[in-house]
Amino acid sequence: MEILINGGPKAGQAGAEGWVKESTTASFVEDVLEASAKVPVVVDFWAPWCGPCKTLGPLLEKLVKETKGAVRMVKVNVDKNQDLAMQMRVQSIPAVYAFVNGRPVDGFVGAVPESQVKAFIQRLRGSSAGAAPGLEEVLAEAKELLATGDANTALQIYQEVLAQDQQNAVAVAGTLRCLLQLDQAGQAQRLLDGLPSELAGHAEITAVRTALDLAQQAGQAGPASELRRAVAVNPDDHQARFDLAMAYYATGEREAAVDELLELFRRNRTWNDEAARKQLLKLFEAFGPTDPLTVASRKRLSSLMFA
Repeated sequence: MEILINGGPKAGQAGAEGWVKESTTASFVEDVLEASAKVPVVVDFWAPWCGPCKTLGPLLEKLVKETKGAVRMVKVNVDKNQDLAMQMRVQSIPAVYAFVNGRPVDGFVGAVPESQVKAFIQRLRGSSAGAAPGLEEVLAEAKELLATGDANTALQIYQEVLAQDQQNAVAVAGTLRCLLQLDQAGQAQRLLDGLPSELAGHAEITAVRTALDLAQQAGQAGPASELRRAVAVNPDDHQARFDLAMAYYATGEREAAVDELLELFRRNRTWNDEAARKQLLKLFEAFGPTDPLTVASRKRLSSLMFA
């Protein structure tokens, strides 16, 4: 299975972006000090004119990527971030520092033998803070990033997992959800269509297929403002209320979408062959069975069904 993002790198080529990044004076606190509370971060101070940097940098990147997320790497161009270099008392380059829990714990200056660099990374990887995360932890991190809106970083992590296991259904589903959040529904559909049967039927991927169907349907719902006016004029305009729910879904207003469908079900549960109930079940599948909105909304639907 080949996954391409806007004609970009394959899954196996996303590691540098996932575990290695450029940083600046402005983003150093977030990229290094805060990030190192979760995993050790190696900071490489370098410059384009520095000969040894051209050898050490790629070696560091290679060794960091081999840890599969147990150690991260941040690159700082001292020419573009002179204030930061001064704050860190960088007097010559390459200069490499390791941060754990927001504090420098190790480091070296200048070109050193590869064996010494490997030992440096291994010390970080073996520390309690740098124990390599298990697959479940990595997938949970990607899921959390996606939930908070950082679909690009989540996508990089999912692709890193797929580089090692192309049959990982959770990572495939996560990739698809990232594509949807990045407004790449066409790419998501092509990926879905090309999945082998043993993956296509997985519950996680079936849920994404439903989410894609809903997204396509929501795109045809019409402007929410007009639909709100139609419902206000005639609360029993069931088609307008149904379309309003999908218009809300299209803009990410999940609770509003559920509320309108529940209200439609309350008013006329049999309308259009129980369309409100069926659409709610599709939403619940797309959200996922453990999503708090799914759990709460299922209870509300049940109370209406047996009222």
